[in-house]
Amino acid sequence: MAPPNPVALINADRISKSYGVKPLLDEVSLGVHESQRIGVVGLNGGGKTTLLEILGGITEPDSGRVSHAGGIRVATVTQRGELPAGATVAEVVVGGPDVAVHEWAGDPRIRGILTGIGVDELLDARVDELSGGQRRRVGLAAALVSDADLLLLDEPTNHLDVEGVQWLAEHLVSRRSALVVVTHDRWFLDTVATRTWEVHSGVVDDYEGGYNDWIFARAERSRLADAAEERRRNLARKELAWLRRGPPARTSKPRYRIEAAERLIADVPPPRDTVTLSAFAKRRLGRVAVELEDARIATPASDVLLDDLTWRLAPGERIGLVGVNGSGKTTLLRALAGEVDVSPGRRIEGTTVQIGWLRQELDDLDENQRVLDAVEAVATRIMVGDKELSASQLAERLGFSPARQRTPIADLSGGERRRLQMTCVLMSEPNVLLLDEPTNDLDIDTLQQVEDLLDSWAGTLVVISHDRYLIERICDSTWALFGDGRLTNLPGGIEQYLQRRRDIAGSRQKTGSAVGQSAAAAPTSATPAPTVSAAEHREARKAMNRLERQIDQLAAREERLHVELAEAATDPDQLVVLNTELRQVVADKETAEAAWLEAAEKVE
Repeated sequence: MAPPNPVALINADRISKSYGVKPLLDEVSLGVHESQRIGVVGLNGGGKTTLLEILGGITEPDSGRVSHAGGIRVATVTQRGELPAGATVAEVVVGGPDVAVHEWAGDPRIRGILTGIGVDELLDARVDELSGGQRRRVGLAAALVSDADLLLLDEPTNHLDVEGVQWLAEHLVSRRSALVVVTHDRWFLDTVATRTWEVHSGVVDDYEGGYNDWIFARAERSRLADAAEERRRNLARKELAWLRRGPPARTSKPRYRIEAAERLIADVPPPRDTVTLSAFAKRRLGRVAVELEDARIATPASDVLLDDLTWRLAPGERIGLVGVNGSGKTTLLRALAGEVDVSPGRRIEGTTVQIGWLRQELDDLDENQRVLDAVEAVATRIMVGDKELSASQLAERLGFSPARQRTPIADLSGGERRRLQMTCVLMSEPNVLLLDEPTNDLDIDTLQQVEDLLDSWAGTLVVISHDRYLIERICDSTWALFGDGRLTNLPGGIEQYLQRRRDIAGSRQKTGSAVGQSAAAAPTSATPAPTVSAAEHREARKAMNRLERQIDQLAAREERLHVELAEAATDPDQLVVLNTELRQVVADKETAEAAWLEAAEKVE
């Protein structure tokens, strides 16, 4: 007996949408069925967000219509981050002010979502006081808590670290809800999506499977294209070759399609010749790139992030740096660049070192310049591997068409500014490259271009990123900061990092349980406590439960304050405020612990 056809949740019939003269969607027809998980990809500005907002009823199409199945519940999270003014995080995520804490606090599903998204420590904060990233996480948590039949998510992995991205992927796969998600995170797309929509030139192409299958389909399509698509075809084939040569790829294609893919990439060389690049890097750099010896790296508030660190970056070494937010990754990058004092200890830099640093901030661009002028102000020509590129050619490889190169920087989007930053950094021909979250705001096509450039780039590379696909793709080794004052090498890469984080979380739970048991057992070894009545016993037990929740909240806030102190390393005024709050939180926690011990004596 054939399985029943899945129910259509949303149908879009010949929808069109234009802004100005540019048609983003041109008579597009598509549908979302129950249990489908659809990833939406395409160039920045190509219409992905517009499509999502039309499906969610936030934006009306110029023509055509969208119909929803009767009674379905849709939760939409856009990049706008709009939340009700004056509300607390708890009110936004779990319901209005009339919803009592006990109605949701005992639900492990809700608690798991709050912890996984990282908003469990913000429940009492007002949304007006949150940063943009925190607001996005709150909106995402509210959507996940809801029992929606369909989730529409726009770039949900932004502002999540590697652990958060993995947790979100596992959560979405385990849900029964249908999903449409706009994302540039290729690992996330490949893990979550069962279908992929590519939005381009006003149309939406539908592909079976996730990122791996989509790349194969693009490579097949490019194989049949004309000569003008030669460069794009080569990139798609190179990407597919890397996917097929790695661990067994996730793919839903039948065997004959896989064999066709193998034939397609049969003559594609490995992404990079590591031996040749390493030898070339040594000729450019000599024997020393950048070294830190017995270094101490701390915040301006004297909070030590790393102590007694000795780290020697070899010529041609390609390193991925991971860690939770606030663990000191950016500060370590600044130390490598020579902008943070490492005494006691010292920093050694090779005599021929030329550092290129891609910062997270976008404030190092002159908005009065045009795109090409900004690139040519760095250099007019560079060598990438054995090829010479002009400033215009490099800018075009990173997504700036000849016409767009005349655009004032002030008119660029966030993603375009990020691309321009990358172009200028590479144009300086560095031999030590420091990249801080380089994938922010970049679409998949641009990421492929960046990776292709870095494949033939000879030098030492250190990259911070929550994009595990990027790290696995361009780096040869992975190092992590776990907040223990040390830098740890991870031969097993991102998977080993995530396992270590799970082990750390498990050991903390065991330690907390042991401390609680010890504290409860302590009064029994002292002088016997006086007899108490049954009513007093009940009240003491209630007080213990209340104090345990309070202590957990204070401990979580204390840990978060340490993270915020690290993040506010360059803001003296904020450091004073955070230090004051930290001292108060520590004092409140000590008071609560003392009260808990008093209550425990009565219970015993």
